[in-house]
Amino acid sequence: MKKFLAIILTAVMSLGLVACGNSSNGDDKTYNVGICQLVQHEALDAATQGFKDELTKELGEDAVTFDEQNAQGDSATCSTIINGFVSNNVDLILANATPALQAAQAGTNEIPILGTSVTEYGVALGIKDFDGLVGSNISGTSDLAPLDQQAAMLKELFPDKKNVGLVYCTAEANSQYQVDTVKKELENLGYTCKLYGFSDSNDLSSVAKTAADESDVIYVPTDNTVASNASIIDNICRPAKIPVIAGEEGICGGCGVATLSISYYDLGVATGKMAAKVLTGESKIEEMKIEYAPEFTKKYNKEICEDLGIEIPDDYVAIEK
Repeated sequence: MKKFLAIILTAVMSLGLVACGNSSNGDDKTYNVGICQLVQHEALDAATQGFKDELTKELGEDAVTFDEQNAQGDSATCSTIINGFVSNNVDLILANATPALQAAQAGTNEIPILGTSVTEYGVALGIKDFDGLVGSNISGTSDLAPLDQQAAMLKELFPDKKNVGLVYCTAEANSQYQVDTVKKELENLGYTCKLYGFSDSNDLSSVAKTAADESDVIYVPTDNTVASNASIIDNICRPAKIPVIAGEEGICGGCGVATLSISYYDLGVATGKMAAKVLTGESKIEEMKIEYAPEFTKKYNKEICEDLGIEIPDDYVAIEK
């Protein structure tokens, strides 16, 4: 009987040791990551895919479970999605676009949050004199292209034009930041500039029509509402022979003639690398500075340029469609 009990006790202890080994934070740990993407369009889709690909590459196919949700362009839905992630106690949140980041900031100060496709974190998070470090549970990557170089691109392509209309969504804080900055740069280059703000996609058509009537060239920033409705601007501006300089490649592919753009997929990859470091404990998110795209490329829309008779310098790359 004693021998039998000893065998049973040994077996139980062995099972206990195995269970303890499986419950440790070793290689078998599975991480739950919530992804809140503001809206479906080419740039944001690419950033999300790059993030997922890289994080899976870093941690392994079976180590990460993604809960990927799209807010369909509605900020209130972003909040609902984030609250769901908080209730489920996910290990990390990816907030793709500014309204998603703002919702995440309001939703939790404990779960690590990484933003991507966010232009200016100081503006988005209400931080004055932002130095690149949020210092809380938030970090991420920025899609900010050199706005002075975008203005210089417009000058390079259209040196004889006079009036520039800047079309943007007033509900997007980072769009306001971009057009304010580009407006100053363009005015320093001798252009007369006017802002044309719209509140949502319902009044984009009428605002774009007014801008096209009153402008020689139109500039649109990295703006999620424009990105989702680029065809509206194209249907107005191309027949009117008004060229559009765009803040990013996806928008340029839909309605622009040229852009100084980044790779949103690569931006997502960079964010995935940051996420791997946070989840494995290699880095503390409160010590991680915002990262920026390392490369910018001059690109042009061959079809629209041909339609408008615009000659593009040799150092521009045609957007692939």
